[in-house]
Amino acid sequence: MSARALPAAAAAATTGLAWAAARRLAARPAGERWARTNHRGRPLTLLEGPALAVGALAGVAVASLPARARVGAALATAVAGALGAVDDLAGSADARGLRGHLGALARGRVTTGGLKVVGIGLGGLVGAAVLDGRGTDPDAPSVLDRLVAGAVVAGSANLVNLLDLRPGRALKAVLLLGHLVGGAGVPGSRPGAPLASAGAGAAAALLLPDLRERGMLGDCGANAAGALLGCAVLTRTRSRAARAAVLTALLALTGASERVSFTRVIEATPGLRELDRLGRAAPPAGSPTAPAAPATTPGP
Repeated sequence: MSARALPAAAAAATTGLAWAAARRLAARPAGERWARTNHRGRPLTLLEGPALAVGALAGVAVASLPARARVGAALATAVAGALGAVDDLAGSADARGLRGHLGALARGRVTTGGLKVVGIGLGGLVGAAVLDGRGTDPDAPSVLDRLVAGAVVAGSANLVNLLDLRPGRALKAVLLLGHLVGGAGVPGSRPGAPLASAGAGAAAALLLPDLRERGMLGDCGANAAGALLGCAVLTRTRSRAARAAVLTALLALTGASERVSFTRVIEATPGLRELDRLGRAAPPAGSPTAPAAPATTPGP
């Protein structure tokens, strides 16, 4: 097996085992804390999130990268997953969105979402610094470079979480973006491939249960997958301009999410709409997510 395929295979196998454990836990009292209902009112478990985080970390552990890169990526991913789990289990609906949580912090009230914003930001900053290394190198990254790298990791974690609103949507994004970051269509291994493969392998292992609405990522899984994807971006490029461009795109999408519904945009965009629905169970007729019936023209 090639070095590029090994992380994905390990992540998929480990996530499969973690998913089996999650199903067992869901049947016990401990699993009740993770029970939720989705946008269609169907019962499911959030234990898919820890399953993805465990599988992704397994892939990172065997990634064909220098030890510092594996440690940095594992740190950022683990922090994002752990804080996401805290928000899943103890979060409230009092404050929503980045603006809501930051507003609460400005008023002196700490929400689990606010804790997650700060914690994932710091975890991304430290993880990115470890991943980049070059502490004694004359050409080591500046403070600004470090901040941009950390923000890319945190912004990626937040973006995947913003997409986790419909079955399979966030996991499809992780698969597609991971393919691009890993070097789509480019022969041979690329710097971003090992970490992208770790995330993609975990996402592939959980895609079917997610589409069948047996589980969902929640903040734990979505934040972990996004943070790992951000780390893959950092290993793919050292260019200051490229990283700044990625951060600009992440900030633009995050800002747009405060004003525009991603679901409405996806549903109104041919191609995106079909990809989003691919593999998903058809909603019941008359439900808010069911396709509208074709309009009829009155007879003469």
